[in-house]
Amino acid sequence: MTFGARFVAALAERGPFCVGIDPHAALLHEWGLDDDVAGLETFALSVVEAVAPLCSMVKPQSAFYERFGSRGVAVLERVVAESRAAGALVLMDVKRGDIGTTSQAYADAYLDPASPLGSDAVTVSPFLGFGSLDPFVDTARKHDGGLFVLALTSNKEGPEVQHARTDTGETVADRMLDHLRALNADASPLGSFGAVVGATIGETGADLAFNGPILAPGFGAQGGTVDDIRRIFGASAGQVAASSSREVLRAGPDHGAMQDAVRRANDDLRGLR
Repeated sequence: MTFGARFVAALAERGPFCVGIDPHAALLHEWGLDDDVAGLETFALSVVEAVAPLCSMVKPQSAFYERFGSRGVAVLERVVAESRAAGALVLMDVKRGDIGTTSQAYADAYLDPASPLGSDAVTVSPFLGFGSLDPFVDTARKHDGGLFVLALTSNKEGPEVQHARTDTGETVADRMLDHLRALNADASPLGSFGAVVGATIGETGADLAFNGPILAPGFGAQGGTVDDIRRIFGASAGQVAASSSREVLRAGPDHGAMQDAVRRANDDLRGLR
């Protein structure tokens, strides 16, 4: 199955809530853990055990593992393997963007099933030009993987680039969405090339109908609501995986509390489909 087809099936079966597994130092301390590899491992694998059997997709942020070097990356490898074994899609949140052979190496690292970090999909940055993502696109097609391309993010710095006008007068974000529209043309039930669009952005006028999956970070504790998702995405709301980390992770280390947080979020979001 293509990633687009797996995405549709996962959201239908498990709901549209995506859990970010982001073990930053403050959360480790809230759990009573030390900010070291042992604390990282306990935290991350406990979250996987609690939520991966329930949610459609998990999204580990690679930076929080990389900061511990090779031993932290080894934990990330286990997060990927154990999440997929539990039936969750894995979106590796790395926001990579480069050119040529370097871009290809990143694509192989995160999308090739032979890689210890091989995931279902990866976040990428198109701001070296969308064509710089060609190795990611080709590798995703080869391995039935997916991409989530930064398009309209919620951070205050984003509009400097994303709302800038191109040589044809459209915004940079609109140009990126047009590229995704072309990549996903005629795909059924959904294309595999998605966009990252924040759950707390204001009005943009962007056309978010591009036949691909949408990741909406910022849901829940960061302020995004179901009404925001309806407002922003309109008819495309059924293609949205709303993502939160703190909403769930602060309920730990109690597994039952984390699972209840996932269930509540999915219950809130199911009406979008």
